[in-house]
Amino acid sequence: MNGKSNELLLIAAIARLIADPAAHPARHVAVGAASPIPAAACWLAKMQGADIRLSLLHRPRGNPFSEGTRELFDLAGQGRIDLFFLGGGQIDGAANINLIGTGAWPGTGVRFPGSFGSAFMYLTVHRTILFREEHSARVLVPRVDHVSAPGISSPGTFRRGHAQALVTGRCVFRFDPTRARFSLASLHPGETRETVRAATGFDYDEPADIATTAGPTEAQAATLAGPVCDAMIETYPDFCRRVWGRGAKEEAA
Repeated sequence: MNGKSNELLLIAAIARLIADPAAHPARHVAVGAASPIPAAACWLAKMQGADIRLSLLHRPRGNPFSEGTRELFDLAGQGRIDLFFLGGGQIDGAANINLIGTGAWPGTGVRFPGSFGSAFMYLTVHRTILFREEHSARVLVPRVDHVSAPGISSPGTFRRGHAQALVTGRCVFRFDPTRARFSLASLHPGETRETVRAATGFDYDEPADIATTAGPTEAQAATLAGPVCDAMIETYPDFCRRVWGRGAKEEAA
């Protein structure tokens, strides 16, 4: 698959997870800065009929958080954010994420952008979708070098939710918090059990029947290229230009 096709596939996969009827309802979804693929998935789910209030932290105008992320944390602490998205420089098989760096403390090898509010959001939001396009053994590791946000918590620790899934450029994993373990849910077109296993540093469950990740339908692709792009173009102009050939210059013309 080319880059555009893969991005559309990931958007469709995340949109299905958002609307999963077996998961906690996604009534209020927040998307952090520089997350165009999750944002597009949220808009797609919303435009397909999901009753979602979508808050984009990166949105330059119309952002409901007039005082920035302080309001986001307040809402999350009150249990009023249903779904959030997190990634990591490293992610391990227990759904721990590392946003600090590699090597000895304080991450003296490769430096990552920093934890910011990831630990707070991971524990207070009802469910989290982990997302990382790069799927390699250097990212998906047996154990993260530093835990920015834990995938599970010890008994007695207040925790409202856990990871629902991990979406990568190769596959979709589902997470079972009772076992602290991922299970392979679907393979992206062109991937096999063997290619995913070879590129994954942590162990995971592998059911007998594994689906192929479905891309967007023709109607969904039209919605993405039209109304979804319209909704995103101011916030993510480079993404819209790259994926749909549209951008801020076009909108200003």
